[in-house]
Amino acid sequence: MSEASKDAPRVTVTIEGDIAQVRLNRPEKHNGVDLAMLKGLKAAVKQLRGNRDIRAVILQGEGPSFCAGIDVKAMFAGGAFSSIGAFLPLFKPWANRYQNWGIQWRRLPVPVIAVIHGNCFGAGIQLALGADIRIAHPEAKLSVMEAKWGLIPDMSGMLTLRDHVPRDVAFELTATGRVLSAADAKALGLVTHVEADPLAAAHKLAAEIATRSPDATAAAKHLFHAAWTASDWRVLLAERYWQFRCFISRNQRIASARNMGQPELAYKPRSI
Repeated sequence: MSEASKDAPRVTVTIEGDIAQVRLNRPEKHNGVDLAMLKGLKAAVKQLRGNRDIRAVILQGEGPSFCAGIDVKAMFAGGAFSSIGAFLPLFKPWANRYQNWGIQWRRLPVPVIAVIHGNCFGAGIQLALGADIRIAHPEAKLSVMEAKWGLIPDMSGMLTLRDHVPRDVAFELTATGRVLSAADAKALGLVTHVEADPLAAAHKLAAEIATRSPDATAAAKHLFHAAWTASDWRVLLAERYWQFRCFISRNQRIASARNMGQPELAYKPRSI
């Protein structure tokens, strides 16, 4: 690896208009995850949470792959797994830094669209499953690959897998570590769309979402995460709560006016 590659940020964030693009930036290693990338992604999410003007986030990987998984060699060399103290976060009663890798996207009140190409293995698929929507290139390969190393997914994969596939399917994928084509992944529900140009498709979808109230979009995302696996009464409670938040927002009034013949009105920054 060149000195320039060593010094390059593991994660980059660019904002064009109201769309944020987050890129994993370790192309020479197929975006293998090391400690610096874990920290970089956490910082990126924190940065975006404070921006009320963005309408969507597009997550992608630089180079030949989206993310080929944990770079075990780099983790050991960098000290992530080199001491007993490094394993203590695994036993804390809250999400540790490895689990936050996937579920931290839920904290963003805007849709996150993962653009998958090349290899999407292990930590990579757990990252993608944490996004709200996944668009894959036809030649992409996906795998819950931890079984190859005698391990199980532990970067929020168990939480996100259950949102997309039945338990028997999740177990089979986890127990075998089978590599799936993009088409097979879509058939199972792991991928939302398969597109020849997934990045262009992601931008088109983000633009479509941006035509709606940012508060309604944020409320819908919060509602789905709060209610999808909850009890009936909690689902109904969540519906009432987030609908109320929509009703009292400026953007709901703007949405109504736009539909009543005032399309020139622009939405305000997100308030939810």
